[in-house]
Amino acid sequence: MAHRLRPVGIDFVETAPVRLVFAREVTAPPEAVFHALAEDVVGWSEWFSAVKSARPTGDGTGREVRLLGGTRFEESVLVAKSPETYAYRVDATNAPGARALVEEWRLTPGAAGGTRVQWTFAADGSAVFRGAMRLARPGLGRAFKGAVLALDRRLTR
Repeated sequence: MAHRLRPVGIDFVETAPVRLVFAREVTAPPEAVFHALAEDVVGWSEWFSAVKSARPTGDGTGREVRLLGGTRFEESVLVAKSPETYAYRVDATNAPGARALVEEWRLTPGAAGGTRVQWTFAADGSAVFRGAMRLARPGLGRAFKGAVLALDRRLTR
């Protein structure tokens, strides 16, 4: 059963007890990457292998995401500033121990017209949840790398 999380703002990305930050350069331009993140929510399952399904809610002000393995998220979009920042807060989830979650995607111009993609996963929860998130860093890093590479292939073909 889903439980409600604390309604934190975008500043939580900088103050969260657990902050996992990953970055990678891709060849697709920032505008294309932003479009895929913020405007083609349904397409996430085609490039982010952990995402089983995603759909916008509330005329684009929210998202509903289901991951492989059964984790579900109801999210509110906090920032959608094209082509620089896309961030959302998890409002409800079935993930045990979570108290607050925000994910931020920052896009900056990269080499030769590409994009530097930075993903920050900011979280708070029970001590067990915080420990599990820290232990999950390598797996989340691999998931991010695979997702961003798949997204880049999708956008540049």
